[in-house]
Amino acid sequence: MIELKSNLTRRGFLSSAAAACAAAAQTRTAISHKERVDGALKGKALDRPPFSFWHHFGLEKEGPERHAQATIQFHRQFGTDLVKVMSDFPYPKPGGAWYDLKVLDNPFPAQIRALELIREGVGKDAYFVETIFNPWNVAEKLSSQKEVAELKQTKPQTLADALQVIARSEANHAKRAITAGASGIFLAIANAQPEFLSPEDYAKFSEPFDRMVLDAVRGVPLNILHLHGGHVYLDHFTKPWPAAAINYSVQGTGVSAEHYRKNYAGVLMTGLDEKNYRKLETPELKKQWQAAQEGAGLRFILAPGCSVPNDSTDAELSRLPRLLGATQSG
Repeated sequence: MIELKSNLTRRGFLSSAAAACAAAAQTRTAISHKERVDGALKGKALDRPPFSFWHHFGLEKEGPERHAQATIQFHRQFGTDLVKVMSDFPYPKPGGAWYDLKVLDNPFPAQIRALELIREGVGKDAYFVETIFNPWNVAEKLSSQKEVAELKQTKPQTLADALQVIARSEANHAKRAITAGASGIFLAIANAQPEFLSPEDYAKFSEPFDRMVLDAVRGVPLNILHLHGGHVYLDHFTKPWPAAAINYSVQGTGVSAEHYRKNYAGVLMTGLDEKNYRKLETPELKKQWQAAQEGAGLRFILAPGCSVPNDSTDAELSRLPRLLGATQSG
């Protein structure tokens, strides 16, 4: 049992990034989606940055096969370099109180089946990562935001115990996801902001359990921290975490890639305005891309700060890959 505790320069490549990318473009050769992502992880000059975007398909009730089919088709149609797999199957509810939980060996069997199918559909072509919502978020889905906040005040150790059980179950899922072919997990953290927890309370009530999930798959190449929200404690995540990249919203937080790069050396996965994506015409997309890449340097994946609107049309989604010259089919 985890006991509660009271708690717990950039200039090298920024200026050369544009020139290096221009040189790479002059000797452009066709490279695979995987090679392009590998290049970003290593800070290599590329013909263009790898990119990804995603939204919720809402097909869980139709089963893992349909969910996988939609994911594979989305990648093939829009030519994403990195496939971010949505994961909306619910965590199993206990029979009694929501916090009366037991560690589960396979909490999301339908999602594991979907990942196996996605591996067969895109695994040779592109890396894919599995989305996992952090234990605090799962607790809120099992009960409510209000109930979790109240339990934190009235029975903090009960909450900590429940979060640990969820974290151990999600760690089991993370390992299964890697076995199924995922190259990492995309850990969504939405409670590291004042609307939910103070910095001290995040470090006490959430960080140990978030790290438990990531530590289960430490060392895989593509663990990504998704820092959700406009007031997220971005500076808290510049210290070492077992993740290769951070995904956050430049527009939502008002923190540019250039500013964040000053204190973070890993891959920045950001740049595009997820909220207004449907309205972004090609010139604005290009402007956001170039600003983010100039600020982030070579260790960069172009992406929105969260999912783009679920009702985005094919024409709206196609603007970005066409701008980048990404391979599309279908």
